[in-house]
Amino acid sequence: MRKIRPEELTQNVFGLIGDTWMLVSAARDGVANTMTASWGGLGVLFGKKVAFLFIRPQRYTKEFIDASETLSLTFLNDSWKKELSYIGSVSGRQEDKIANTGLELLWKDGTPYFAQGKLILFCRKLYAQEMDPKCFLDSDILKRWYANHDFHTAYVVEIEQAFMSE
Repeated sequence: MRKIRPEELTQNVFGLIGDTWMLVSAARDGVANTMTASWGGLGVLFGKKVAFLFIRPQRYTKEFIDASETLSLTFLNDSWKKELSYIGSVSGRQEDKIANTGLELLWKDGTPYFAQGKLILFCRKLYAQEMDPKCFLDSDILKRWYANHDFHTAYVVEIEQAFMSE
């Protein structure tokens, strides 16, 4: 892995997040948990290079994200799609889903990430807010994505370090 500046990223963000997906990983009391995410973005806010994440309240990983100051975003190549799908559909409350995938969990300064990543972003939380149903301007979104009223928490995280595989 080589360290890069976030502005050196050349990948299509829509493909990177929406098609390839990412693992969002955080730690609590020295224990890691991760989830697959396909909603989010990369950009600039508060004069910083940031990522935007959206996590539903029932996700076990949310407890880890809320308890930690930092998290990682690991992007894998397409050969890991089956494992990403599994991680996204099984809760770490019921089983050790990381161990069941064959992914190698590593740690950097107390933040978990995966050795197989082609791109790894180490981030620090800047902002979190639960989405408010009164703020949706398109009611079709509420009907389609929030029938159970389980509104995501929106997180803005600063990309402090980025690493790309050789």
